[in-house]
Amino acid sequence: MTRHIIPLDIVAKKTSAPAGAGCAAKSCGTDTAGSDLPPEVWAKVKDHPCYSEQAHHYFARMHVAVAPACNIQCNYCNRKYDCANESRPGVTSERLTPEQAVHKVAAVAARMPQLSVVGIAGPGDALADWRHTFETFDLLSRQFPDIKLCLSTNGLALPDHVDRIRELKVDHVTITINMVDPAVGEDIYAWVFYDHRRHTGREAARILHERQIEGLRRLVEAGILVKVNSVLIPGINDAHLAAVNETVRGHGAFLHNIMPLISDPAHGTRFGLDGRRGPTPAELKQLQDHLGGGARLMKHCRQCRADAVGLLGQDLSQDFTMDRVAGMTVEDRPEERRLYREFVERERLDREQAARVAERGLSAAVTVPPLLVAACSRGGGRVNQHFGHAREFQLYEVDGAGIRFVGHRRADHYCQGGHGEEDKLEAVVKALDGVSVLLAAKIGSCPSDRLKAAGITVITDHAYDYIETAVAAVYRSHRAAAAADGQAMAQAS
Repeated sequence: MTRHIIPLDIVAKKTSAPAGAGCAAKSCGTDTAGSDLPPEVWAKVKDHPCYSEQAHHYFARMHVAVAPACNIQCNYCNRKYDCANESRPGVTSERLTPEQAVHKVAAVAARMPQLSVVGIAGPGDALADWRHTFETFDLLSRQFPDIKLCLSTNGLALPDHVDRIRELKVDHVTITINMVDPAVGEDIYAWVFYDHRRHTGREAARILHERQIEGLRRLVEAGILVKVNSVLIPGINDAHLAAVNETVRGHGAFLHNIMPLISDPAHGTRFGLDGRRGPTPAELKQLQDHLGGGARLMKHCRQCRADAVGLLGQDLSQDFTMDRVAGMTVEDRPEERRLYREFVERERLDREQAARVAERGLSAAVTVPPLLVAACSRGGGRVNQHFGHAREFQLYEVDGAGIRFVGHRRADHYCQGGHGEEDKLEAVVKALDGVSVLLAAKIGSCPSDRLKAAGITVITDHAYDYIETAVAAVYRSHRAAAAADGQAMAQAS
């Protein structure tokens, strides 16, 4: 089986910077060196790709699907247990026993030294099936003490298990909280099963809300980092998520992740079948910008499957199904993971310095509106991917105040079997709505011309540079051109 190590070309073209340069712009409330966090908190998040935007360029996560049952029914969810074709929460290709999960982790860890986190995120709720979840964590902590453990839950059963979560040294818990007002929640949840019976309507939402807040409060008191996921559902909770953000921040949540509703009738969800639309990228960004003043917001979430494997934005789950790994003899390689983490520390320092240098001079007398730039990247925080191979584009906003990661846009890759497909290209153009500049390592003439016609400037001059370095150069060039145009207009008048 192929070893899935980050390609060496992510470090092929170093950007030099003077020693002692500072940190890049803050992301998810945490700068790249963690200087705004206590050291013990930074130690927990620096290698966790979901809790640190910077870490997601380097480290891989893995979900093991040992929790098929759920104790609530969300109108946006339809769990599937034998699906290889959908990329969304609640979907997996297979259900695992705790023993199978540990063997699968061993197979992945032996071939992927960038693996830093193993989580349980379904396909149901991790605490509805708490016996399987905790048995899996117990086995994993014994065999892989250097790999972090995390779980995701809807929070209904959470208050009953905080002590056990702490005992197992699970440092990260994600709670999905879509409302703090049961009047809003009754339109999101069909039912909850609590205290041996099924509840519906506003009463169901009230029970869920109270249990979620109690669980959040107890986790924070126990010193466990909490990420809150919220699904943005236009027409239901879009105006309400500001109240959710204020509430979860007030109770000590470390991160708030606002995700777009995935609403496709083919998925068979209540909202999908009813025609409830998901938010546009512009609507999602507008809400994130509104909440950005002081809130730690996660903007790099990929809404992963329950059996996801690899870097965020990369899913290698089909390379590690049980039929492929069941008979495999695996040898753990903790030394390789340690060496990889040492490499990342050096790479981080270099990138921080490069980003700091890149941002010098962005502030000037001549100002232009913020520029939205998309980058094709395979990891390492570099412009190192061919446009035709990109399944997603990382978005950065830049102006005189600095460079900010603002999210990503997904689209199926343009090149299919060595040839470009026009319908795929049109989907990419649609996904890049609002983007002014695209950075890629390479691109063909046909897609380059189509993007140019759509008003998107394509630049390949910064192949293998750090994204921040490339974005800063693009902005300076853009600003110089704007200044020249202004001078020409002044002279003409």
